[in-house]
Amino acid sequence: MCAVGLTAAAALAFGTATALPSAPWATESTAAASGTATAATGAPMLPLYARTTDGRLFLYEPKGTGGVKAAVSLGGGYGDATTLFQARFSEGGTGRDLFLQLDRTLYYTAERGTDTKIHGTGWHIYNLTMSPGNMVGTADEDVIGRDAAGALWLYQGRSTATLAPRIRIGTGGWNGMNVLTGRGDYTGDGKADLIARSTTGTLYIYPGTGNATADAVLGARVTVGTGWDGYKALVSTGDNSGDGKADLIASDTAGALWLFKGTGTASAPFAPRVQIGTSGWAAFNTLF
Repeated sequence: MCAVGLTAAAALAFGTATALPSAPWATESTAAASGTATAATGAPMLPLYARTTDGRLFLYEPKGTGGVKAAVSLGGGYGDATTLFQARFSEGGTGRDLFLQLDRTLYYTAERGTDTKIHGTGWHIYNLTMSPGNMVGTADEDVIGRDAAGALWLYQGRSTATLAPRIRIGTGGWNGMNVLTGRGDYTGDGKADLIARSTTGTLYIYPGTGNATADAVLGARVTVGTGWDGYKALVSTGDNSGDGKADLIASDTAGALWLFKGTGTASAPFAPRVQIGTSGWAAFNTLF
């Protein structure tokens, strides 16, 4: 059983075929929105999204005290998206919107609307794209891309749901990381940080400085620990446990889901893991 009380087979029975780029949100049940938990002041409390291997997308709202609620189907057609990640700004002011990448183009799709906006072509130069939230104190959440040379670039989010020109935040060596995530402050200084896992399984936190100057956005990294290559996926949805601190969610190769509650201290940023899903999460090839 999944943590939400659905077997993997039952979860996969939901969904309808919807070609991209489009926004299937209009058919979504409003139960998910009305049941959204509220976090304490601090990190945002965001839902968890999961994509199946056949391209269907599911939404899991947070319980508010750790874990997620029952799955809500958002339809299909997402199999061709090479990247999917959440955007804070929402057309109409409700729920979450998404960024998705198809081939060379990055799209921004409204959650409870029908518009899909193009954020430009040329995004194929990045082999990894994600949003760490608001790292540099601008109007909205930012987007990070890693290029083939291993350099890291940040696009500052604007209140108009557009992105500012990129600035470099890492000169090289980032190809040694196979996960980039983070949604909030993990070190207790009030600034959003970036989490990275190396190909050898070491987890790092790169503290955000709040500085929007090129090559000055990230501070010296802090080692969290080794052995993190035992997890298939690592993702942050901000504060999942309701204490205002940013947490980390992980799925292992057996399909179990785990919550690492954030402590807000750089020396020991996560409490011991708590299992929030017993099985079934192996059916998903993307969590975000």
